[in-house]
Amino acid sequence: MSKVDPMVLKETKYIACWVLILSVLLQAVFLVIGAWDYTVLLGNLLSGSVCVLNFFLMGTTVQKALQKDKDGAKTTIKASQLYRMLMLTVTVVLGATLPCFQLWATVIPLFFSRIAVSFRPLFDKKQ
Repeated sequence: MSKVDPMVLKETKYIACWVLILSVLLQAVFLVIGAWDYTVLLGNLLSGSVCVLNFFLMGTTVQKALQKDKDGAKTTIKASQLYRMLMLTVTVVLGATLPCFQLWATVIPLFFSRIAVSFRPLFDKKQ
């Protein structure tokens, strides 16, 4: 297995920080509205960690695809997208079916990486 590119690690750490910040905010909202219990925490932990893992796997897939020819890269990207979507789907199904997870606390953190990416230009020092 090839070494993980430092840029992939850097960006994954950036996403992980945002997921942590937004997860704390999500917990606070549930606490303020009086709907907090352990299932909120467990749902948030499940999908927050899956969110970071999804971003890391996407980054490593792009790294691997850059080392292949056009057809090999296309196949690698498509396979990765399929498996990552399956992972996200399983996460939502677990959150919806198991009573130890609160549904909304499981679904909402899956969007945290998109929020983090949209805030990236505000913190990019190169611009």
